[in-house]
Amino acid sequence: MEELKIPNHVAIILDGNRRWAREHFLPQLEGHRRGFENIRKLAKYIFNKGVKYLSVFAFSTENFKRSAEEVKYLMDMFVNGFRTEFDELHKNNIKVIFSGTKENLREDVISAMNEITEITKNNTKAVFNICLNYGGHREIVDTTKLIAQEYKDGKIKLDDITEDYFATKLYHDLPPIDLLIRTSGEYRVSNFMLWQLSYAEFYFPKCHWPAFDEHEFDKALIEYNKRDRRLGGNSSEKKNN
Repeated sequence: MEELKIPNHVAIILDGNRRWAREHFLPQLEGHRRGFENIRKLAKYIFNKGVKYLSVFAFSTENFKRSAEEVKYLMDMFVNGFRTEFDELHKNNIKVIFSGTKENLREDVISAMNEITEITKNNTKAVFNICLNYGGHREIVDTTKLIAQEYKDGKIKLDDITEDYFATKLYHDLPPIDLLIRTSGEYRVSNFMLWQLSYAEFYFPKCHWPAFDEHEFDKALIEYNKRDRRLGGNSSEKKNN
């Protein structure tokens, strides 16, 4: 059997926590807890497969519209998780970064984010990008403002602003996404990493996120290897990472 090609950058929209809980006759908040446990467990497996960049949609800017109880539970979970559960990632030489805005985030959440970022900043095996309080439109607007200020200050010329330059000014200078996975059978990208998704392959398994295990990820890799990636050109270019 031919060895599977491994995508360089995998992105996952962690969808279906509440639906999974309802189907198992559990409180909705328990679904979020199981979902958090799953990303902690599955991230290690994904990196051990050879993926160098993993981006996950943990909390969107729109999620603040949910109930105060749910938002508080999620923020508490992030604080506790970032300070305890991610020690294993650090031990495995994984660098953790966060994409998004800090507006509306609690101070203890920001502190926990800063702590794990500082602890793992020199790790080199792979990068775990957690999109928290994130929106794709907002990232592009924030980047545009940053570049406009650079131009106003005389730091760059108009001709310096290319697609490559723009990409370096996003929240983080990450490689393009090769494979996007959205669990729970929804066929939307929901304002997630719009710039980086330009040539990504999309995979939409029906299982909810807490049930998306190592076997399900392997199925995603098999499907990815079946795709004929053209990357905007005329000739076929399969999995050229």
